[in-house]
Amino acid sequence: MREIVLDTETTGLEAYGGDRLVEIGCVEMVNRILTGNIYHVYINPERDMPAEAFRVHGLSVDFLSDKPVFAKVADEFLEFIGDDTLIIHNAAFDIGFLNAELDRLKRPPIARDRVVDTLALARRKHPGASNRLDDLMNRYGIDSSRRVKHGALLDAELLAEVYSELLGGRQASLIGLVETTTSEAPRLVVETGRIARPRPAPLPARVSAAERAAHDAFVSGLGEKALWLKYAEPVPEGEG
Repeated sequence: MREIVLDTETTGLEAYGGDRLVEIGCVEMVNRILTGNIYHVYINPERDMPAEAFRVHGLSVDFLSDKPVFAKVADEFLEFIGDDTLIIHNAAFDIGFLNAELDRLKRPPIARDRVVDTLALARRKHPGASNRLDDLMNRYGIDSSRRVKHGALLDAELLAEVYSELLGGRQASLIGLVETTTSEAPRLVVETGRIARPRPAPLPARVSAAERAAHDAFVSGLGEKALWLKYAEPVPEGEG
């Protein structure tokens, strides 16, 4: 199962009000394990950078002036995410900006039903608590010391850790939640990708013949009503 943890940075809050994307960061997870495969790009927004946005991510107009516009990176971005599930915190914001950019290019939007919003997951798991990404990192003991400024790639990496914790911590790397189509609760299914196979030959017994004889002598002295005799099975001739 391939999932893409995604984050963006923008010039502001209004996707259809003149604000634009300036950074996209993605990290790939397969069976809830980070693969090291990433997608990261800075984008020329073709406009100025409001002071409020600059204070958040530190990306200036000068820095972004020689970066590609979204139209130049749209194909490689869409190829990277493919048709896989997207993991996003406060997904409506990021998907709104991505779809606004795609709309300007007359490209199909990213379907919202392929998105898992970790903010919604956190609100269900921690109702009444603050569930910003910073709050969740503090709650789960995730090191955020590198996060001096917001950055799409770093935030995607940190969100991947938060997502793992929301699904049960380290066990989430080995165990996946499988939704059923009936009214029964979701089942836990091990997703290691390995199938246990029987040994071609049994391991040799570790009990010596002398030890077996001593044990048999001890059991015979317990009497016919000994509890042990209800559970002990005779050892086939030649074994043990």
